[in-house]
Amino acid sequence: MIKKLLVLIMLFCAGNYTFAADVQSDTTAANAEEQSITENKIEEEQSIQSKINDIGSKLLNANKIQERIVFLYDTRAEKSILEIDSTVTRRQVVVYGDLYKFTQNDDEIAAVLARGIVTAQRSYMGAINGYSSAVKIKAAPKKFEMVSDKIAVDYMVNAGYNPLGLITLIHKSCPQKRFDRFSNKNLTSKRLAVIYEYIYTKYPYFLANNTYLENEHYQNFLLTSQYNRKLLYEKIKTGSKEELNYE
Repeated sequence: MIKKLLVLIMLFCAGNYTFAADVQSDTTAANAEEQSITENKIEEEQSIQSKINDIGSKLLNANKIQERIVFLYDTRAEKSILEIDSTVTRRQVVVYGDLYKFTQNDDEIAAVLARGIVTAQRSYMGAINGYSSAVKIKAAPKKFEMVSDKIAVDYMVNAGYNPLGLITLIHKSCPQKRFDRFSNKNLTSKRLAVIYEYIYTKYPYFLANNTYLENEHYQNFLLTSQYNRKLLYEKIKTGSKEELNYE
């Protein structure tokens, strides 16, 4: 009887040991997999940060921008902790993951950074260590948005990027609101029309030698911008200098 009891105890202990070993093995495998995923994510973010730094520096150097501006890739959609201090963040171009995921080539990444550089650069201008510029921007945000888009086009071209990447980026990432009368932003269709006109008149080479014609997003832009582009062509045909009222 005692012998049988000892055998049962030994079998029970062996079973528990096997179970514990299996659990430990599963836990170790899960931890290893989690660590691998974390390491891959870190490598991916480092690769994106490196690309952003390279393109950003190229834009700064090509446009001889002397103000110190740094670039940060942030996977979070919410504001980073640095956003608390506007004197820091306005001189830092933060590329959030929610926007970066819309980029498909270096032109579109350059478009994101060029727009950010314009805003960051403004923080160095004006009285009170740049705060006067912020007041002016808040007073006329729509005008600043249009002006910034044009400057971004200039910065992209000077650095060797195709400015049509700004059009495809905005077309993909910015939704179309019903109206902009009571908004601090222009209708996306208006922004795109103004950018297209600016490229058409100042940098016609990119339209005459259009490498984006096979781009599905650019094709969709052409489809949805027919009315505004017709206004532009009529303006050019008549030689008018008036500012068009795009829709």
